[in-house]
Parts: sequence; structure tokens; C-alpha cells
Amino acid sequence: MPTYRKLIRDKMPAIIAITGKEANTITLSDEAFAHQLREKIVEELEEYLNTTEDEQSLEELADILELIRALSQVHGASFEELDNIRKAKAEERGAFEDKIYLIDVKE
Repeated sequence: MPTYRKLIRDKMPAIIAITGKEANTITLSDEAFAHQLREKIVEELEEYLNTTEDEQSLEELADILELIRALSQVHGASFEELDNIRKAKAEERGAFEDKIYLIDVKE
């Protein structure tokens, strides 16, 4: 019997049950959930960094985006509120569209 001890998506226990297996799960406290979200986003980021194909990269980015959505709720904001913060920062400082790489700043 494999042991996973990791955060999973909401529908995974039902998906596992369809295969004839039984998932042993618990519901995390808010504090434990926040901690596991942080661990999961690191896991997904590592998976993204190790992909070479565009399609798989997009799948991993979608996983990261879902985790960002959940983390924004943990911090008391909706995804829309988080996106408004992103937009304000982009308006003030720009985004990452122009591919600018800073070498140094001379005094």
C-alpha cells in the first residue's frame, strides 16, 4: 500500500474510488492546509522547471495557478483581488513582457 502524505485536489478521493481503491484521508486545519499549500507549490514549481514540452509546462503552470488561487484565499483575498494587486504593480513597475535583464546599476 503506497503512502503519499500530501495535499491532493478535492475530487481525487472519488477518482481513486472509481479504480476500486480506497483513499485514507483527513481534513487539515487551516494552519496545516496553509503549510501544505506552500509545500505543494514548491513541488509543482519543481515539476514545471523539469519540463521541456510546452503542453506539459502549461499543465504545471495551471497547477501552480490553482495553488496561487487557494493561497490567496488563505491570506484573506479572492483571486480577483490578487489579480488587482498584480495589475496595480504592473501599472506602477511594469510587467515582464519586454524581456529586460538588469546587468548592473552604475553610481
